Amino acid sequence: MTTLDDLAVWQRVLRDQFPMIEANPDVAYLDSAATSQKPQSVLDTVITYLTTGNANASRGTYPWANRTTARIDQARDRLKSFLDDPLPDQSTVQFVSGTTEGLRAVARDWLLPQLRDGDEIVVPFADHNANSVPWVEAASLSGIAVRAIPYDSAHDYDHRRFTVTPRTRLIALTHVHHVYGNDMNVQRLRAIAPDVPICLDAAQSFGHIPVSVRELDVDFVAFSGHKAMALPGTGALWARNQRGPAYTPAGWQGSPNTSGIISLAAAMDWLEKADLTKIAQWNQALGVRLTEGLSKMAAYEVLGCQRSLTSDSLVQQRHGIVTFRHHSIGSNDLGFILAGDGLLVRADGHCQGAQGEKTASVRVSLHVYNTVEEVDRLLDALARLDH
Repeated sequence: MTTLDDLAVWQRVLRDQFPMIEANPDVAYLDSAATSQKPQSVLDTVITYLTTGNANASRGTYPWANRTTARIDQARDRLKSFLDDPLPDQSTVQFVSGTTEGLRAVARDWLLPQLRDGDEIVVPFADHNANSVPWVEAASLSGIAVRAIPYDSAHDYDHRRFTVTPRTRLIALTHVHHVYGNDMNVQRLRAIAPDVPICLDAAQSFGHIPVSVRELDVDFVAFSGHKAMALPGTGALWARNQRGPAYTPAGWQGSPNTSGIISLAAAMDWLEKADLTKIAQWNQALGVRLTEGLSKMAAYEVLGCQRSLTSDSLVQQRHGIVTFRHHSIGSNDLGFILAGDGLLVRADGHCQGAQGEKTASVRVSLHVYNTVEEVDRLLDALARLDH
């Protein structure tokens, strides 16, 4: 197993490439599941574009506009390569504002026209609202019944209770859970439902771990660029176009977020050069260090499948997200206390759906710019409150 010591030199080189991190040495940014910091190369690429070639795409025929159009087309091809798309000539990429818009586009433009009385949509109501609300909206417009996905996102690691019927039209699934941090084992679900289209919320996996649509065999992937080193307000929806009708965006498509899309292409270049496998190993190892430290403190409860908390877990591996509560200090208060120590965490309900956690919690989400020292500093601060 790769250890933190094995990756220490590699990680220091990457950490130095984040201006926001370098400019705030006394602050530990521990909220990358909300948004990631941006490497200098991504910022430089955007500034260069905006100062040397800024124009609208697919709207003009002059050189600046043509170059911008070409860069947007190249970004689509870059994304297909980044996702290990086995049939890039057949798939579709639509740039969107983020995960929520991408999932809503699948629900509105692809799923809704197909729905008939008696059809079912499998929805994970314990996951992020972005992956439950769009399907409820589609069901409401169609008049069909929606049933919740029959597994517990925190505990059911092998989908033992999962079933589909001949009327199941779509499975909405999360790749890495935004509260529990666990990999939801897409491959095991595909084995149970080989013919049902799967729409994957990859908001917490894209840019954090390798995402191969060839291996996952899903039909849609939606993600937000701002969680993956790119600028806010951009993301993408990838569609395989093999199970069911081909995906075609409905309606008039307005001007694209050109600078955001260009930042996403630059972010993919940076992530690929940095090595996503090593990034995943680093984040996972930091998460293990944090959970093992918390397990020694009686005042804290770590949320999610307890079988997935150890470094040798054979079930849901966690990917740099650790969420917990203090037994007597409210989570919002705990987050405020930690912020006073320069430890920036998220403390609230984390936008979970109707069947999610009912009580606020503290979420620590790690990325490649975080260090062992920052995790130990967090544990020291939490230990002072271990009563």
